[in-house]
Amino acid sequence: MMMVMMQMSSMAMMASDAGAATEAAKELLSRFDRVSRIDPTSEDGARLPSVSGEISVRSVVFSYPTALDRPACRGYSLEIAAGQVVALCGPSGSGKSTLIALIQRFYDPQVGSLLLDGVDIRTLNLRWLRQQIGMVGQEPVLFEGTVAENVGYGKEGVDQSEIEEAARAANAHSFITRDLGAGYSTQVGLRGGKLSGGQKQRIAIARALVRKPAIMLLDEATSALDNESERVVQKALDELMSKHRRTTVTIAHRLSTIRSADKIAVVKGGRVVEHGSHEELLQIGPSGVYFELISAGTS
Repeated sequence: MMMVMMQMSSMAMMASDAGAATEAAKELLSRFDRVSRIDPTSEDGARLPSVSGEISVRSVVFSYPTALDRPACRGYSLEIAAGQVVALCGPSGSGKSTLIALIQRFYDPQVGSLLLDGVDIRTLNLRWLRQQIGMVGQEPVLFEGTVAENVGYGKEGVDQSEIEEAARAANAHSFITRDLGAGYSTQVGLRGGKLSGGQKQRIAIARALVRKPAIMLLDEATSALDNESERVVQKALDELMSKHRRTTVTIAHRLSTIRSADKIAVVKGGRVVEHGSHEELLQIGPSGVYFELISAGTS
């Protein structure tokens, strides 16, 4: 009787788990079957003959699908000239990273528009649009394979000379050839585990540069690094922005790293509340948000 009772109890627990698993599977499969409104594999949309990199953000209102009652952008407007370095700063949750996501068209705004060279990005071919953009985030994503393969993932049909050119631009060629035993053939390990944080980030920058994008997006690219690695990577980014005049939108957790930007846009509450050079924003005085951030020593 005891054995029978134990078997029945076990079967009852399995039946309960099976019911929960069935419901979970239904929800998961429904997500898989849902057709995305933004299809990166579609051939639809226009392709511009050339890209200068002018970005116009016009009165954008946007809420994430999981938080429709809490808009991340509340009338976001910003003009970025071709070849300009624009830094975004402001309190956490103010909408800085949201703009980066919207430029890459991971989402579409509910109201307003984003224009590339005067053309609404929603009318452009998505695959082509993303080929014009180089992105470097906080955490570099490297895949198991060689250094050359990881840099080469940034562009189809890339050759070794292009890989090395991108690595030089990212200030990575010297450590690849000097410090890594097999140079560009060195295995980086799972998730780049055989490399330091600074080395991984510079390889990620090289991967973004190998396609020679018209637009560079830097989302707190040094925030996850130690002080020494941050100094090396920041130097590479500074040289990149000074030597190659491509449109650059950068977010930095240290205000000292964005003082030399052509324009600093201060974001608060989903809106650009101030913009100008470092000196122009300081002239606003204690009533300005940027002045307050500088005084607090944080972005």
